[in-house]
Amino acid sequence: MSKKAFDKIAGGLEEAIEIAEGRANPSTYRVHVPADIDVKAIRKKLGLTQAEFAARFGFSPGAVRDWEQGRNRPEQSNRVFLTVIDKEPAAVLRALVVA
Repeated sequence: MSKKAFDKIAGGLEEAIEIAEGRANPSTYRVHVPADIDVKAIRKKLGLTQAEFAARFGFSPGAVRDWEQGRNRPEQSNRVFLTVIDKEPAAVLRALVVA
């Protein structure tokens, strides 16, 4: 491994440690948006039908169906939202549910 590659990896690890320990400046965080996302796997993990998933998270049933069948791909903002749903569904529901 070259020194340049090693330094880049070491720098990334240091950034991760700073974030984990709360020492990093949030304005320097970079967001990873996945190029592809398995909508069906997320929905199945939550035990929801396509219609239930769409209604619960504000998608159209047709969009969910098209994403799952590969006719369309979620746009970047939807991929971000779907990632959050996948990782923290309870937090999303708390934010979206009107009391």
